[in-house]
Amino acid sequence: MRNARAAHPTRRGILAAGGAIGLGAALAACGDDDAKSGSGDDAGAGKSGPWSFKDDRGTTVKLDSVPKNIVAFTGVAAALWDYGVQVKGVFGPTTTKDGKPDVQAGDLDVDKVTVLGNEWGKLNVEKYATLAPEVLITTTFDTAGTLWSVPEESKDKVAKLAPSVAVSVFDRQLTQPLQRMWELAESLGADMRAKKVTDAKAAFEKAAARLRAAAKAKPEIRVLAGSASADLFYVSGTNLSVDLEYFKALGVNFVEPSEEAKKATGGWFESLSWENVDKYPADVIIMDDRASTIQPADITEGTWKQLPAVKAGQVIARSPEPILSYDKCTPLLNNLAEAIENAKKVG
Repeated sequence: MRNARAAHPTRRGILAAGGAIGLGAALAACGDDDAKSGSGDDAGAGKSGPWSFKDDRGTTVKLDSVPKNIVAFTGVAAALWDYGVQVKGVFGPTTTKDGKPDVQAGDLDVDKVTVLGNEWGKLNVEKYATLAPEVLITTTFDTAGTLWSVPEESKDKVAKLAPSVAVSVFDRQLTQPLQRMWELAESLGADMRAKKVTDAKAAFEKAAARLRAAAKAKPEIRVLAGSASADLFYVSGTNLSVDLEYFKALGVNFVEPSEEAKKATGGWFESLSWENVDKYPADVIIMDDRASTIQPADITEGTWKQLPAVKAGQVIARSPEPILSYDKCTPLLNNLAEAIENAKKVG
């Protein structure tokens, strides 16, 4: 069955299970202040001339003009779409089996992009080359700057075809990559003073205040971040994921797996058998919404159905790979705030 894990996690398993997963316990948090604060030059909307952007690896990409032939990981393409930047090709979960946009595609018009690989870790290099790419944009979940969803076996071929830009979503709060994506979109010509854009940012800030207030009003409500596969249930820790780190900073009371249990996954999560899914009492459960995981309505294990939060209907979706636009991140804040506001103490 899908999403089953081996006893010893593979790189793919560690990267994809129970949230966006890191590469190992030896990886330390990124600390390049220049990479965090660097942004594109003055190549904005209506401007011509050379383009450059310093990404979160500290790598500066320089081109003779603002790139038009952009290829991006699906979630990145969805964020850029929200700012009015169109990409030419995408790789990563893009459409479902019935042809509808995957949850990671957001509002992206999937009929207007060339899909180079419709799942994590798939990118057709030959097809990629035909697009004459000027830049490849994705995220990175580790200190090494590994390009998210670019196949390990073909990364060198991919690198020869176009330079890459990586936005880090490792061990930092959500507001940091949101700002970086804003800067990147602006450098690519997006109008960041458009009412739609400024309204979305204001709505995000309002939602953050709401979540902070909800957490303060109900500090006793414990929230567990989970993800389901056929054989295992994953409980995510909050120390490395951009969404959970930010929610925790706003005051949300999260269930934390033991540090000892997280060591095997680089500190990201703990794997539990379905018999032990009740190890950590929780009042609200937020569940991984990606297509690669089993969704709550499809979980048949009786131990899951007996959890107090499940029986109380206090289970909502979580996006471990959030689309990095203010428009798409605002509902994540509001949904969790509403869940806490309405939650009963059941764990």
